[in-house]
Amino acid sequence: MSLERIRALPCWAGEISAERLSGGLSNESWTVADAAGRHVVRFGEDFPFHHVTRANEVMAARAAHAAGVAPAVEYAAPGVMVSAFVEARTWGEADLRADPVRVGRFLRDFHARMPGEVSGPAVFFWVFHVIRDYARTLAAHGSRFAADLPGLVVIAEAMEAAQVPLPIIYGHHDLLPANFLEDASGRLWLIDYEYAGFGTAMFDLAGAASNAGMGAEEAEALLGAYFDRVPDAATRRAFDAMQCASLAREAMWAMVSEIFLAAPGADYDAHAREYLGRLDAALEHYQSRYGKVTS
Repeated sequence: MSLERIRALPCWAGEISAERLSGGLSNESWTVADAAGRHVVRFGEDFPFHHVTRANEVMAARAAHAAGVAPAVEYAAPGVMVSAFVEARTWGEADLRADPVRVGRFLRDFHARMPGEVSGPAVFFWVFHVIRDYARTLAAHGSRFAADLPGLVVIAEAMEAAQVPLPIIYGHHDLLPANFLEDASGRLWLIDYEYAGFGTAMFDLAGAASNAGMGAEEAEALLGAYFDRVPDAATRRAFDAMQCASLAREAMWAMVSEIFLAAPGADYDAHAREYLGRLDAALEHYQSRYGKVTS
């Protein structure tokens, strides 16, 4: 059915060949070749349970291309987006850990460029709201993780209280390693803008660090490169807290996805449990530095 939908799109130059991409946890993606070159087709509906609207994703992807960090959007219609194919290597966790200074400077530049390119109604991302809303959704649907929800909400409240005032930027908010690409020239690209919106830089910084399993020295280098100074104690605490929030959100994302989604090969239960384990480690580190988190 998807191949038929691809062939019916009006954006191709002549005959096409198509191959499905593996690895997506929520969307279906294909590579397509035609007389004009190679392209990526991405199918995805609005996911209100994840606060995702495809119109916002398309707008953000176009803005990111204008900012020089994302492939061109060549065609978009409800439920589908076609982008130029970039010949590049997908990053893994080790790539993010290998050069945190480069990542920090890249994110600072990305955050600085994006507000001038986005358009339309402002979308805001605040992870603590997301966690509370996920908890309501999971409770309403009788999730198998219901017993974990009160503790996750308590953690989120404590981590929100640890945040420091920061300028509003336009962030990506889903900095899994696989959303970074590096081409042969060494240029970095960012893909997948489902969760893009205004917020503070701390979630992107903490998400990049926690999703890559950065150690203390790597995280310190990331922060120093982004803020162009050694982070003070309050900023470091806010970052450590946001790492916990980032991991809690990723675990809860999988819990909610288990209810609403069924991507081929996706194991949402395993994903949730992996990130709950990461959260336990990050929370232990946080509490060893700043004291026990209580309700």
